[in-house]
Amino acid sequence: MKYIDAEQVSKRMGGRIVKNNLLKALFFLATLFGLIVLVVLIYRVVADSVGWIDWDFITGRLSTSAERAGIMGAILGTVWMMAVVAPVTLLLGIGTAIYLELYAKKGKLQAIIQTNISNLAGVPSIVYGILGLTIFVRAMDMGNIILAGGLTLSLLILPIVIVAAQEAIRSVPQYLSEASYGMGATKWQTIKNIILPAALPGILTGAILALSRAIGETAPLTVIGIPALIIPFPEGIFDKFTALPMQIYYWTLDSSLVAEYASLAAATIVVLLILLFVLNSAAIFIRNKFQQRF
Repeated sequence: MKYIDAEQVSKRMGGRIVKNNLLKALFFLATLFGLIVLVVLIYRVVADSVGWIDWDFITGRLSTSAERAGIMGAILGTVWMMAVVAPVTLLLGIGTAIYLELYAKKGKLQAIIQTNISNLAGVPSIVYGILGLTIFVRAMDMGNIILAGGLTLSLLILPIVIVAAQEAIRSVPQYLSEASYGMGATKWQTIKNIILPAALPGILTGAILALSRAIGETAPLTVIGIPALIIPFPEGIFDKFTALPMQIYYWTLDSSLVAEYASLAAATIVVLLILLFVLNSAAIFIRNKFQQRF
């Protein structure tokens, strides 16, 4: 303490307190601004959707008439697409994270792969749409079916899941693995029985955020040519389809010609938010259940 100049510290303390208060006020205002914009946006969407959301709207088919239009086809298309995205992304993402963290040798190659994965997480979504159009729609001749759309969105969110899974695996205490090895377990037994269960809450958190992004993406689906026409309900991953984000996009464009389409778009947004809330709630419940075990 004898090396600390108390007078000098006292002189600087006032400026530091003022700076701290200014930054606290700035951060509070930034948070408040974001909340106000969110509340206004939700209020506007809900207000525009009043009177349009009913059972016929949810279970009905798409129609050229705004009064008779329904979104069951878009709901089924979205659910089928997520049925492709979720398993593909989780299997590839978690598998890649396990390899990079627990098997790959540390060196230049591993560093290059890690850097590229981190960079891919920031690539605009429309670029993944072009990639999906080139590979799945044209090169593999799938056309604009559910499988092509699901694989395209899987590529989009795969880097996010990989990075989240890596962070979750790194957060597992080292002594758990050492205790497992000390009991005579093999490396794979340690990964399967100790590391993955302990890292699962963190992995699911990243997966929830990634799937939430995928379910609302429009640009990649637009690029690969997903229509918003009157098409039959999809019954499998090889059927043509439309999705809720695409329907919102096209109805928003059409609202410049027919005002009622703006209300249809708002009603579809509310349904998409509810569907997203249900899926996220289920995933959070599963995550918390595993979190309580460890």
